[in-house]
Amino acid sequence: MPDIPVPPVLLDRVLALRGKGRRLVAVAGAPGSGKSTLAEGLDAALRAAGVASAVLPMDGFHYDDALLNRMGLRPRKGAPDTFDVAGLAHLLSRLRANTEPQVCVPVFDRTLEISRNAARMVPSSVGLLIVEGNYLLLDAPGWRDLHAQFDLTVMLQVPESELRARLWTRWRSHGIPDADIPAKVDGNDLRNGLTVLNQSLAADLTIRFEPIPTP
Repeated sequence: MPDIPVPPVLLDRVLALRGKGRRLVAVAGAPGSGKSTLAEGLDAALRAAGVASAVLPMDGFHYDDALLNRMGLRPRKGAPDTFDVAGLAHLLSRLRANTEPQVCVPVFDRTLEISRNAARMVPSSVGLLIVEGNYLLLDAPGWRDLHAQFDLTVMLQVPESELRARLWTRWRSHGIPDADIPAKVDGNDLRNGLTVLNQSLAADLTIRFEPIPTP
């Protein structure tokens, strides 16, 4: 995944939210768009500015593989209906209210391919929470209700050809043979990506990535 610098306009918009209670920022985009990289970069920039912040990936709400197998959805893992959106909505409400000393959140373990419940704590001292995930702005039942939880929404837009190249690189880095990658990229990841790009609500801020042409 290429480095994604934090645009000054994004940092300024987020810094402007300070001092108004806990605020939640949504960073959405297709698989391979760089959501995690941008969210982590924004978190680092905020901490450097003296702001108590944290990142909450949506991936912690993946359904377990055993449940997906029973539902017949294992090959589509990562699609909207393979997440516990109601659980995510409930947790976001708790985090936004910030009435507890800390809130435990789930973390997706990519090595084990499972979500680990109560794997990390978000203390009440965190004033800015960066939530990142594919479908945070999805205009679909359950998902669209999340929109009210966010004080600022950001969408990453990356051309389909660039997404495909990044996803191939990602699966190769996981040791997946080239012969098996098309089923994962074209059969699942890009399908999910087009859902994000074509069926999401408008974001407050859109960040477009244009690859540098090869000489």
